[in-house]
Amino acid sequence: MIRAVAISVIMKTAVLINKKLFDIFLLFTREPFVEYFTKELEFYSNGNGGLLGLISLDLTDNDYYGCILSRDDSKQYRAEVIKASIPTIEEARLWIDEKMSSNSIVFHDNKHGFFDLFQDLNNKNQLHPNYILLKEHISLSSAKEVTKEISYHYKDIDGNFIDQFQSKNGFDSRVWELFLFCFFREQFFSFKRNFNAPDYMIEKFNREIAIEAVIVSRKTELGVTNMSSLEEIQEKLNNEVPLLFGNALFDKMKKKYWEKEHVKGKPFMIAIADFHDTMSMTWTFTALSDYLYGYKYDHSFDEKGKLVVKPVKIGNYVKENGTAIPSGFFFLPDTENVSAIIFSSCGTLSKFNRMGKQADLGSQKVTLVRMGAFYNHDPNANKPNLISYQVDQSSNETWSEGIIVFHNPKAKYPLNPAMFDDRVAQCFFEDEFIYSKMPKYFPYSSITKNLIPKEENNSM
Repeated sequence: MIRAVAISVIMKTAVLINKKLFDIFLLFTREPFVEYFTKELEFYSNGNGGLLGLISLDLTDNDYYGCILSRDDSKQYRAEVIKASIPTIEEARLWIDEKMSSNSIVFHDNKHGFFDLFQDLNNKNQLHPNYILLKEHISLSSAKEVTKEISYHYKDIDGNFIDQFQSKNGFDSRVWELFLFCFFREQFFSFKRNFNAPDYMIEKFNREIAIEAVIVSRKTELGVTNMSSLEEIQEKLNNEVPLLFGNALFDKMKKKYWEKEHVKGKPFMIAIADFHDTMSMTWTFTALSDYLYGYKYDHSFDEKGKLVVKPVKIGNYVKENGTAIPSGFFFLPDTENVSAIIFSSCGTLSKFNRMGKQADLGSQKVTLVRMGAFYNHDPNANKPNLISYQVDQSSNETWSEGIIVFHNPKAKYPLNPAMFDDRVAQCFFEDEFIYSKMPKYFPYSSITKNLIPKEENNSM
């Protein structure tokens, strides 16, 4: 939330708004390089969202500039009026208020020409249950508003994104792609959407990276929750789940994206998420790192109470038909063409809901409570920190929180770790050990409870 500021001028029209809300509106409008020249200070609306106002400090001249934005016909906010070299912040506030009160600002047509994820396609029999919840249920109203704002900026290269976003077979994949869209932008990447494969070509510091998104697809019936015991989960982590990750990754490997002309000679990454079962992303994290590097780790404590970690090489995984599948994805033939694997357990509707709630979007009747297992920075810790909090405007979750990059030690074109900031976890492998660079907050997994008044639930 914006810190309280002493505003010495009386604002007739301009209303101070949450920076997190402004960031949702402007995530894809402002270019990443702007942060090197200016510092954003205050954010305003004219009350109905038709106009936004921004006051920034010019880091070169140490004076201020103001900007008024309105939506164009695609519902993206665009700069309408800009004034630079304003001597004081008080004068900048007066200028913002005057322009927001003026009739001279152009309001773009909001009624057509935008990318509408929620349009009726007459496909009721094919709708994913979670899409229906997102579109209609108050519990996900914050996620719906965020998703709409993001979609206005999305370029549908294949022409079928909306249909798949609504469908039983495509919804999870498209949510994951939208999440990655937000993550890469928050990390100050620019997008090049001139090719339909791989999914994203992104650029930063004049360096391009290719990314293909994939999920471990659902293996169980939609809407059915199969809660496994801890023993059953561990058994699945030992064999079944690594094989699921492997199948998804090798399906993408067959496409050989690195041979495409616009990808050749550039780092190529696969971004993977697990949707194979209801809430499976909350417990499958360790299986991916086991599979990628081919090692598990036993731990104990010495006589001084210091944590001792011992690497244990994993042999083969075994399919139901008896076929042996080797562990250590990064050490298998052709995988040198994959620079890194990106994973997150948080690329779900709950993330969108929390990001919207802390930006004050959606229904005020819904309370969100997040509970999760977070990385413990104590060097002798063998268990994560368990954290619980109510999501509101004081929360500071980012799109980057929960992302982890597994670097390939044998990569033909290694990924520069400096391409990501310190909000992103990164793992490196050397001499049988995984070395991790962990952010201040990193959730291995989390669950968000949506608390709704009884009368609202009964009215659905």
